[in-house]
Amino acid sequence: MLEGILKSRGHQIVKSVDEAQVVIIDTCGFIESAKRESIEEILDFVNYKKNHKFFLCVKGCLVQRYPEQLRSQIPEVDAWYGVLPPSKIADALERKLPFVVTQPQVTYDETARVCHGSFAYVKIADGCNRNCSFCAIPYFKGDFRSRNIETIETEVKNLVKNGVREIILVAQDTTAYGIDLYGKPSLDVLLKRLNSVDGEFKIRVLYLHPDHIDEKIIEAISSLEKLIPYFDMPVQHGSDRILKKMGRFRTSSELLEIVEKIRSANPDSAIRTSIIVGFPTEADDDFEDLLQFLGKAKFDRLGAFIYSDEEGTPASLIQEKVPLHIAQERYEQLLVFQSQISYERLRRFIGRTLTVLVEERQKQKYVGRSHLDAPEIDGNVFVNRSVKMKIPGYYNVRITDVSEYDMEGVLV
Repeated sequence: MLEGILKSRGHQIVKSVDEAQVVIIDTCGFIESAKRESIEEILDFVNYKKNHKFFLCVKGCLVQRYPEQLRSQIPEVDAWYGVLPPSKIADALERKLPFVVTQPQVTYDETARVCHGSFAYVKIADGCNRNCSFCAIPYFKGDFRSRNIETIETEVKNLVKNGVREIILVAQDTTAYGIDLYGKPSLDVLLKRLNSVDGEFKIRVLYLHPDHIDEKIIEAISSLEKLIPYFDMPVQHGSDRILKKMGRFRTSSELLEIVEKIRSANPDSAIRTSIIVGFPTEADDDFEDLLQFLGKAKFDRLGAFIYSDEEGTPASLIQEKVPLHIAQERYEQLLVFQSQISYERLRRFIGRTLTVLVEERQKQKYVGRSHLDAPEIDGNVFVNRSVKMKIPGYYNVRITDVSEYDMEGVLV
């Protein structure tokens, strides 16, 4: 969106840093690995700046969380901007302001977008009011705030008009959408509205808090024509004791009930989750409970993370830490365990025909994604190049083979 606003004001976006007069780095302040990656990126550009003249701006969550520390420790950066609407960042850049960090402003009405591919993320809300003990997001993102339905609809219409084939709705917690604007969670209302937008496109929803998924959400995602039956619900663990320490409300048995309701509504629904291993006090019995839970849930897709302390969170104050080597062993065991589940889940599609969004042409194959595959985090479908296909485009593909994460097929 920032790119679109800058272009609308007459600025040119260049492909090479050697041509740039201004370089903008966006950052993440969520977990230790993301913070480290952001710092490394900043330092790389600081080093490059020694022999090139450009205005270096760093913005986003890391700046919002550590404004004064960054400013004092990396003085070579020309500007530091926190969590601000894109229009305010554009204003600050044009004025070459060196420091703009206020209360986080996570939602905005701008809809100017530049499209670079077949899919686009659309923010429907930001901030968070949940109390997960391991998460620092509420401290630097602020309270949960929703965008209104009309603004989101306008943005989606513009993206579809410009060729986007998959709209991906995101927020810190999409299940809470609308509670601050309309007095109650209204994700199902938003989905019905977007489903009525004209055009050949699909809608995928990410970041559904499992404690707050209800039957209205399940029904909307499972039955609406343009909705992809894909449920991204990060449960984080399968031990009731650890779930309680994490600040989660639903027990493992209640989470399994949600999984069953989703599959009852649509047996082919894809269910993705995220797991944290090595949470403070996690014992061998807790990890075994987690594996048993995953064996029952049989998630189609799974992402795993090793716990790391985030300063200021309740979990960081728990003294009984899990040694890193043990957490690493559990992490690796978990991935091996899940890989077999993922493989078995994909095997059920062999011989069946799926709708695939073909997005890329390689030498011998086309590459696309089915309803099981969110971009950048899940697998791909590789399609034999028997005929020329328009990219991007939706095609019916008969699945002929699978691996743990990917599928192969032929055009029907």
